[in-house]
Amino acid sequence: MITVKHPWHGVNPGYETPEKVYAVVEIPQGSRSKYEIDKDSGLLKLDRVIYSSFIYPVNYGFIPQTLGDDGDPLDVLVICSQSIEPLCLVEATVIGNMQMIDQGKKDDKIIAVATHDPTVNFIKDIQELPAHFFDELKQFFSQYKVLENKTVEIDAFQHKKEALPVISAALTLYKEKFRQ
Repeated sequence: MITVKHPWHGVNPGYETPEKVYAVVEIPQGSRSKYEIDKDSGLLKLDRVIYSSFIYPVNYGFIPQTLGDDGDPLDVLVICSQSIEPLCLVEATVIGNMQMIDQGKKDDKIIAVATHDPTVNFIKDIQELPAHFFDELKQFFSQYKVLENKTVEIDAFQHKKEALPVISAALTLYKEKFRQ
């Protein structure tokens, strides 16, 4: 008998965390639809269609069994040469973090590369990414909620060594809240 597990609570966060994680993709690269995991059912729900003409510049998801400071699973941006289907589990190698403030709340976005994509898996730290990549992320995340009258600030980009403790803290926070 196959047991279906909740993507946030029932899926392993990875066997080499925090350096390599499993990412559950919610939003494929190129989408204008904002999908997210329903915390109760584990189903993927349409949160909204982006109010502007922006599209997600990378695959967007979360790391299972983590809890960010915003009360949601820790977000992860997965760089891959391909758009990845929603609810796909992807092994991702962590290369950095983007610190954001979303409507006054700290909202980290771990930056990772798809471990099994040879076009990107040689990247070991965000410093190896082109400057334009950071410009695109800043543009997208600082502007994609403007037409909803919501504010998002990009605080800083962090290297891998600064991103790893963010993941470890999110794993610990999850355990404290859900595995008491």
